[in-house]
Amino acid sequence: MQDGSLIPRFGRARRDPALAVLEGLHPLKHALRFDAHVLEVLTRDADALQRLSAELAPDLSARLSALAREIDPAVFDQLAPLAPATGVIALAERRTVAPAAVLADPRAAPVVALEDPRDLGNLGACVRVAAAADVAGVLTTGSHDPWHPDALRGAAGLHYALPVAHVQSLAQLRESDRPLLALDPDGDALDPDALPARAVLAFGTERHGLSRELLDSADARVSIPMRAGVSSLNLATSVAAVLFAWRLSARSDPATAGTV
Repeated sequence: MQDGSLIPRFGRARRDPALAVLEGLHPLKHALRFDAHVLEVLTRDADALQRLSAELAPDLSARLSALAREIDPAVFDQLAPLAPATGVIALAERRTVAPAAVLADPRAAPVVALEDPRDLGNLGACVRVAAAADVAGVLTTGSHDPWHPDALRGAAGLHYALPVAHVQSLAQLRESDRPLLALDPDGDALDPDALPARAVLAFGTERHGLSRELLDSADARVSIPMRAGVSSLNLATSVAAVLFAWRLSARSDPATAGTV
């Protein structure tokens, strides 16, 4: 393939629902660690990539050297809106999963539901936190694609560490035996030891919170105790606070309570 043809190919890939564009070493590193089917790895400087991977991902250094193809730096810089500072970009197949399968996971682990998240980087940060906490999956509603390259970058490629899927309607969140818990400033103060292990934990946007429809359909509402005068937390920070309160609680599955 000629280097020049890569520019339109990567442009199309950003809109292809079957593909994932991995911008930078960290998304690619995690995709490989969690067995993604990586189709192509391109770099602007193979020697620099080898040195960087030896430092940051020594377990993958040999594999990355074998996969990576060095291309003209001028072409590389046009493969993404902002060229990755680590000098590597890749294409991989998405890992698709039905929301019903996520909700049916029998483990004693919650599902994170993000209602209409607006910022793709923040959405990705939520996926990163959820992967670290080893939850059953992340489901999103709204117009944004949770596998958008900006979300993948924010997640450091950890979409491959747990199921991530889009749901078409809020009703799908109730199509299981999982209790639905809404994170809401007016809810009862969070008690980690009282959180149902298999709950769907629903988070809204920072400005608008959860919709009235979701609040009305929730089995319970819980809030994160905060200092008076602090109006809200960043979405990913809220998700992190709740998930790690659960993970460190007595209700967490002891088999998943190790360090990350």
